[in-house]
Amino acid sequence: MLRAAGRGEIRMSVVMHLWWFRKETQGSFDCVRGGSPFILHTRQNQGNRQQAWTDREEQGMEYRSFGKAGVKVSRIALGLGLRGQADEKEAQRLVEHAIDGGINFVDCANLYGPLDDRENKGQSEIIVGKALASRRDRIVLTSKVFAPVGDDPNDTGLSAFHILREIDNSLRRLNTDHLDFYLVHNYDDTTPQEETLRALDDIVRSGKARYIGCCNHQAWQVCRALWISDSLGSVPYVGIQNQYNLLTRGLETEMFGLIRNQALGAMAYSPLAVGLLSGAYRPGERPPAGTFWGNRSKDYEQQTAGGVSSTMNTLFEVAEELNKTPAQIAIAWILSHNEITTAISGADNTDQIDDVIGSVGWTLPEELRSKLDANS
Repeated sequence: MLRAAGRGEIRMSVVMHLWWFRKETQGSFDCVRGGSPFILHTRQNQGNRQQAWTDREEQGMEYRSFGKAGVKVSRIALGLGLRGQADEKEAQRLVEHAIDGGINFVDCANLYGPLDDRENKGQSEIIVGKALASRRDRIVLTSKVFAPVGDDPNDTGLSAFHILREIDNSLRRLNTDHLDFYLVHNYDDTTPQEETLRALDDIVRSGKARYIGCCNHQAWQVCRALWISDSLGSVPYVGIQNQYNLLTRGLETEMFGLIRNQALGAMAYSPLAVGLLSGAYRPGERPPAGTFWGNRSKDYEQQTAGGVSSTMNTLFEVAEELNKTPAQIAIAWILSHNEITTAISGADNTDQIDDVIGSVGWTLPEELRSKLDANS
């Protein structure tokens, strides 16, 4: 549910509206704030934007330009939270298997450690760096900055101090001289966005990252960042990363308008809703022992109450009708939205990787997509 805008946000939206109008009349770009009463529609460059969204297929995988950026990314990305691997070698095999399956987009962060081990922050980057040692030039690699990486007061957030230090730490752990995307992991309301964007601009201009973007932002926060970058003449965000799945659809009303209007790339994380849409769990049945929700049975009951069970049942019905797995249907539904560039899989093993790769290369029939829409 979207919260009501505060007075400060309302004043900011008015200021941004004036900026949008100026840019519109100058024939440049404009912005759309999700839920805004004033939405400007631009017909300019629609052909170019559509062209930027053209799919390309290779070896069973589909690829798409990431928003306005020229780089092509696989429609399935591999997320490296690494929460289910028994050891480092298994994690490396997972990365290599994903690449062999056509995935060229790898999503990491300075926070991530194996088995959700926050005591070993950054270990995920080390594992990825080893796995990509001989394939780095084929991979579109991301990492992120924001989360606490230590106890010092400057070990968190989006200050220039923290960002410029952490990009070097990430590059060292990843054993590479650049990132393709450097993303801010969350919105920092204690640091001026101007400071953050200047630091990110320095990183791109120094060659340490090719593009920048943001995660877990609201539309007004992204739009304000685009406005500031335009005012400063700095490198702008080219895309966003937010949660989106059949059970979490707020992005459609909050962000889709901005994505279309600004031709932003969009990464959807948690496409299987922490496994609830993977097919491993059936409503009315106890979650299998040893699984994520099997160890959290009370939470599982709460999570699957009400309409969630209906959505899960519909997912099984559609999967059976198309002879696909529930995970493939859930991700194909996400990718059927033109606003979404790629879905990030947090697969724990090679079988799960193969399963989610089966989400591409075919089209979800419109009537079945509508059925899923109506029951989610």
